[in-house]
Amino acid sequence: MSETVKAAAGHNAGGPRVKMMRTTLGQVRGLGSAKTGVEHWWIERLTSVAMIPMTLWFIYSALHLAGHSRLEVAHWAANPINAAVMVALLLTVFRHMGLALMVVVDDYIHARAAHMAMLLLIKGGTTLLALIGIIATLRLAFTG
Repeated sequence: MSETVKAAAGHNAGGPRVKMMRTTLGQVRGLGSAKTGVEHWWIERLTSVAMIPMTLWFIYSALHLAGHSRLEVAHWAANPINAAVMVALLLTVFRHMGLALMVVVDDYIHARAAHMAMLLLIKGGTTLLALIGIIATLRLAFTG
């Protein structure tokens, strides 16, 4: 943080105290909301609620399919409803995970370069993992 920002935020780490000659609005301008926090919060909540029935469906399906042959699992996955719910679950889980990890990075990584690198790694990693899961699901559903 720059000295001006520290002084405006009330931080005094033993350094000189800078008297601000700006209005309160001027002090917080550029330091406040980026106007994405509420959207991020809502998407995180919606994905968590959406995952509840899909996760229960997945657990039920996994227990029901335990011990069955690959052919029987492929027949199950060939049902369009099962394949669609599985793809929706994968998309929702990895979107939710990405959002949650971004919050951790925003809270604990303050170096700009490391922050951007971690966000890119999270977005790329969650997208890649979701694609792998979707391709595996569709391959099982269409090729048996």
